[in-house]
Amino acid sequence: MPFASPDFLVVWPDPPAADLARTLDLAGYRWKAVASPEEALKHEPSGGWAGAIVTCDQNPEGAWAFCRALRRRDAMPSPILLLISGAELGQLEMRDDSFDDFCLTPFHPRELEARLRHLTYSEGAVTRAELIEYGGLVLNLETYQATFEGNPLDLTFMEYELLKFLAQNPGKVFTREMLLSRVWGYEYYGGARTVDVHVRRLRAKLGEEHANLIQTVRSVGYRFGQSRWNG
Repeated sequence: MPFASPDFLVVWPDPPAADLARTLDLAGYRWKAVASPEEALKHEPSGGWAGAIVTCDQNPEGAWAFCRALRRRDAMPSPILLLISGAELGQLEMRDDSFDDFCLTPFHPRELEARLRHLTYSEGAVTRAELIEYGGLVLNLETYQATFEGNPLDLTFMEYELLKFLAQNPGKVFTREMLLSRVWGYEYYGGARTVDVHVRRLRAKLGEEHANLIQTVRSVGYRFGQSRWNG
């Protein structure tokens, strides 16, 4: 029998890893683990799942198949968060349309909770929001919304966090290791390639005309914009 509330997360596979179940429970999330897309459909609330968490570590092909099934099912499917190992990062570049955000395993509970808040955020009225502005870029620090020249940017949580950090420090050059430490905030299992993946995705979302806002400094790292604010 389906749940009556639309606020549930669907989790694949069943059973989930103990650390994931514990994190969701302690954070107060309501969730249902399923073994197949058919089971997800059977238990789906009338208002739809608030989001999906799909773990790729043990069965990557099964995980991607589950994501594809969710994407095909609805005109407006549930947002999907992948839990993925560093060894599988290369798969993300070829399957951008199959997920909305990802978190490397083993994950930090606070990061997972922050990503889920961002993923399931509902738009609402915001007053006196703190903004970061650089040229046509505007970042709303309260709602995690980003726009460029008035057009919304569909950013994942860590894409937003990386862009925010860079935009707060225009003209400064940061190595990949510095960005891992300052943005991710702890020893991150994905290593330097995690930064490169996020930069590539940010540039693609900024568009070809504005991709050079994030500049590669050869043999060093990355720099945002110029040495002075221009907006």
